[in-house]
Amino acid sequence: MALGALGGGGSVLAVPALIYLLGFTPTAATTASLIIVTATSLTALYAHARAGHVRWKAGAAFAAAGILPAAAAGAAAVHMPQAVLTVAFAAVAVLAAIKMLRPADTARPGSGDVRPGRAAGSGAGLGTLTGLLGVGGGFLAVPTLVTVLGFEMEAAVGTSLLVITANSLASLATRSGAAASLDWAVIGPFIGTAILGAWDGKRMAAKVSGPRLQRIFAAVLLAVAAFMLADAVM
Repeated sequence: MALGALGGGGSVLAVPALIYLLGFTPTAATTASLIIVTATSLTALYAHARAGHVRWKAGAAFAAAGILPAAAAGAAAVHMPQAVLTVAFAAVAVLAAIKMLRPADTARPGSGDVRPGRAAGSGAGLGTLTGLLGVGGGFLAVPTLVTVLGFEMEAAVGTSLLVITANSLASLATRSGAAASLDWAVIGPFIGTAILGAWDGKRMAAKVSGPRLQRIFAAVLLAVAAFMLADAVM
């Protein structure tokens, strides 16, 4: 629902659900999250593309900057201590919540003067985040596409799904061994319900204001982050 409605936020909720509700280790959860996010993002991308909200050329160029960083970070993540991944993920959840609580920052299109260096740097940063923590980075991609590339909000949400898909696939390519050992009996139903949720989220976005949706998800993320930080230090 988060991906379909906001173009991001789905994996920030998926990872803690996999760890605390389904018993995955942080490393396995980030790998599983990439699979779930890829499948869900592709579904949501199709819906937004049909509505004409995806800018393919600009989105592909933006995503290309993040592919190599996503692959490198994905390879490094499997060797990181579990506690470090948990704390880092909690920090990202807080950042995502702050972004969602400040909708004004994502609602103002840029001046239209695109800075190639800044756009490439932003794309690389999103790719690194995706590869390391298994999050798509849509909560950062959407405001970046608006402020750096001057996209309207609808186009930013749709195009962010293209960026998320590309980065997730790049990271998954370096985790093929870890993906093979996952519990697919759990991941399969998770993906199925996430895809259905993405369609519901797309319909929800047409009925509920964006700022209200952002506040709801931000509150959930802050609670999740607090729980993960407490668990990591205990």
